[in-house]
Amino acid sequence: MLTDWDRRFIELAYMEAKKSADAGGLPIGSVLARGDKILASGHNQRVQMGDPIAHGEMDCLRKAGRQATYRDTTLYTSLSPCMMCSGTIVQFKIPRVVINDLENFGGNEDFLRERGVEVIDAAHADSIALMASFIAANPALWNEDIME
Repeated sequence: MLTDWDRRFIELAYMEAKKSADAGGLPIGSVLARGDKILASGHNQRVQMGDPIAHGEMDCLRKAGRQATYRDTTLYTSLSPCMMCSGTIVQFKIPRVVINDLENFGGNEDFLRERGVEVIDAAHADSIALMASFIAANPALWNEDIME
């Protein structure tokens, strides 16, 4: 069940995705929250920074800085996390992930669930439409991002 906080952070992850798209990057955004408090937000900057590891979730976690624990946080992401980001979620013991878009990319949800992470599909229509539009307009860049 999504809370009012969830809905607010889902929208913020989408806005971060738009920020990346507007800067010529992949439209993927993320927010890390502890309850109703935002710890950080970020977006994919692979293209902008020329950094293959600058995924939306990684940018967000970098901006959050060191945390004594992540066990009381939720990570919101505009697109289902790749294996690198999923591994980081498990490594940091983030217990809950809310995903805006499972339609355009997915596949690591069972990996997360099998490791005790609660995975919630927000089915955020604007995130789904933004990514679908991006993939249609930029298939080579998308394939580079997912290593196809």
